Amino acid sequence: MATLDTDVIRWGRERARTGPWRGSPQVALLTPLPGAPVPTLAFVRRCVDTLSAQGFTGVVTGALAPVEQRAFLAAGFAEAERLHLLSHSLSGLSAARAGSGRAKLRRAWGRDQAAVLQVDATAFPLFWQLDEAGLTDALTATPHTRFQVAVTDTGAVVGYAITGRSGRNGYLQRLAVDPLQQGRGLGRALVVDGLRWLSRWRAEQCVVNTQWGNEAALGLYERVGFHRLPQALAVLSKGDSPAQVTGGQSISAARMASVTASSRLAPHRSKPASER
Repeated sequence: MATLDTDVIRWGRERARTGPWRGSPQVALLTPLPGAPVPTLAFVRRCVDTLSAQGFTGVVTGALAPVEQRAFLAAGFAEAERLHLLSHSLSGLSAARAGSGRAKLRRAWGRDQAAVLQVDATAFPLFWQLDEAGLTDALTATPHTRFQVAVTDTGAVVGYAITGRSGRNGYLQRLAVDPLQQGRGLGRALVVDGLRWLSRWRAEQCVVNTQWGNEAALGLYERVGFHRLPQALAVLSKGDSPAQVTGGQSISAARMASVTASSRLAPHRSKPASER
């Protein structure tokens, strides 16, 4: 029998995190937990029944790898969003140019949260934006985290990046730059900073994902040495979607999961990242 333990549904060894999607009383977020077995059809159906009994009329998944998608698709979920998955070998970083030289980076402080969320809101469409809980998810998704901000000469926060590390694996969890500050090399500087931090701790690879069709972000990542992987991630939905509940906006993964690269590809899932 499926049981609800805080925000985790358990059935045997299978586990999935759940909760309201961006605080919605109608749409639930459902994502398999890292380290758990690949979800079975029976488990997915029990999760949906559990959430339905709680009054939810729609379910949105986290970003899932192909092997994770099968049971959800068999349970009647449909693809709502597709994400590119990219990987960096962390080689050749000593020669990587960090940016234009005008980027000023520093460690993020607790009092930067409001400014960081404001940058995030300007950089992403509504449904990709993080709220406070989503930011906390990104910061706590991995055992070790580097949280850097880009600032102007007056100290205003105009960009940020969250890079995570678990063992030898690295994850670019989130990247955002104020659109008015684009073209100054801030996104590149933040990415290279995170990659060099991972390399210093002897990580062997870094993964990142970004929205399908986000050519600006793809170009940035490929210029600093990321390569697209053949497997794409997907966000799936069933029942009422966030678009139906919130007036027709396109779906996203703002609080889709604490992490996004599949637990079968790597032990944590990173937030969608963008050069914006």
